[in-house]
Amino acid sequence: MVKKRFILIYLLLVTVLLAGCSSNNITNSTENTKNEAPQELVFATAKDINDMNPHLYPGSMWAQGIVYESLVENTPEGIKPLLAESWEISMDGKVYTFHLRKNVTFHDGAPFNAEAVKKNIDAVQSNAAKHAWIKLSAKLVETKVIDEHTVELVLSEPYYPTLLELSMTRPYVFISPNDFMNGGTKDGINGFNGTGPYKLTDHKTDQYAVFEANEQYWNGAPAIKKLTAKVLPAGETTFLALQKGEVDFVFTDDRGTDSIDVEAMNTLADSGKFQIVRSEPMNTKMIVANSSKKDSPAADRAVREAIWYSIDRETISKELFDGVEAPAETLFSSNVNYANVELKARGYNTETAAKLLDEAGWSLQGGDQIRKKDGKELILNLYYDASSSSQKAEAELLQNTLKGIGVQLELLGEESSSIANRRSTGEYDLLFNQTWGLAYDPQSTIASFTSDAAYKHTTSGIAQADELYKKIDEVMVSTDEETRQSLYKDILTIVHDEAVFIPITNGSVTVVAPAALQGISFKQTQYELPFEKMHLK
Repeated sequence: MVKKRFILIYLLLVTVLLAGCSSNNITNSTENTKNEAPQELVFATAKDINDMNPHLYPGSMWAQGIVYESLVENTPEGIKPLLAESWEISMDGKVYTFHLRKNVTFHDGAPFNAEAVKKNIDAVQSNAAKHAWIKLSAKLVETKVIDEHTVELVLSEPYYPTLLELSMTRPYVFISPNDFMNGGTKDGINGFNGTGPYKLTDHKTDQYAVFEANEQYWNGAPAIKKLTAKVLPAGETTFLALQKGEVDFVFTDDRGTDSIDVEAMNTLADSGKFQIVRSEPMNTKMIVANSSKKDSPAADRAVREAIWYSIDRETISKELFDGVEAPAETLFSSNVNYANVELKARGYNTETAAKLLDEAGWSLQGGDQIRKKDGKELILNLYYDASSSSQKAEAELLQNTLKGIGVQLELLGEESSSIANRRSTGEYDLLFNQTWGLAYDPQSTIASFTSDAAYKHTTSGIAQADELYKKIDEVMVSTDEETRQSLYKDILTIVHDEAVFIPITNGSVTVVAPAALQGISFKQTQYELPFEKMHLK
């Protein structure tokens, strides 16, 4: 359910907007007694919850995060117990023994025990190729049942991020074995029974999803008894729904699409009815360049660097995000673990960008408006999330800047799922994306550099690709802290110098909530909120 440590990086504006406390949707009772209605929240989301199979990836993480749970939890203070009360790690770092919480049941009444843990982890491992971005999937050799409440994970070699990856929202979370299909989960599931604080009770595709409190939740039943997610178009439709009280709050989809912009958020806050709560910075918003697409100018390092120098981060921060998102000059900010390394500065400078292109042979001749090299025009496609007004605005600003130095940028808006598919297939020149976030980094984003399902196309075309992959493999199994720091420094230097991940801003989760909503807090992930901690005074 929760994840790793703190990262100062973006969340492509995971704006979790809690607004419009209407009497139709929110009842200001703290106890479900007498004639008082139970506490409810209705929110707008830009996309459907999709497949709720927690061992696959199409589903919305916020939804999976309130239904399913992991063995351990990632907190600002480090890894803490969740479904496992305690654990030990063998001296050689290859065996993890977990002592499970007792008297925990799945939503369907099935017992949560060591056998259920083994069945779930075996189900994930039977589809290991799907989870290649998680290095643990390649290290985990066997899951052993020691007794009813003790389970042992055996690794092929030491792997320091093991607990971090076990704490993630997916795939190492638990669903009732009664929901398995064909003895596993890779072919689908028959139900959505986790151990989490909420149960999925109703779902109509592309319209709504209803979650009700798990009254038998081992950590105490949530005060908010019902959550209804309505699928609404981002932008004005969602903003008007908030103003009219048709929904109580909104938050963005898993890729940070901003359901309403900063100006709309401020309008709601200025009404005096709402509070604004922001997390600390969580991720980095960036443009990803496909170095492996040899017929694309994006394969040329000079072009990638020129794009880097052509992004006016200060203007984006001030004008698009009202200063809420800070300009980002590196893939990870310096307070991310292992990321405080000295890297080459590349500020906004179109003269430097033009010079780099000239030196690389991309020249403007005669009355041409587009640079050419060996007869090929410098034209690039940039894919952005069609639901994100900020991505579109950033893309248009960059398009205009690049036009001034002879680069043509074609802007193409698509659904976030389509862009994610392009990232995995390599069918792109440039696309918007973001780092995995506070709970995952640096190890998960860096591990994904080698994954076909993630950033393999981004990194495989650079000159030092083989060296990069070798160092990534080494850092994940390193047991020496000094060696690990050195390897991370080398990895970050290589991708920074090659300019394949072009940073834009660092972002936080933003909540705009009615004053009556209490207990608003954040997890170590940009994709979820702990609804179970909220209540209405």
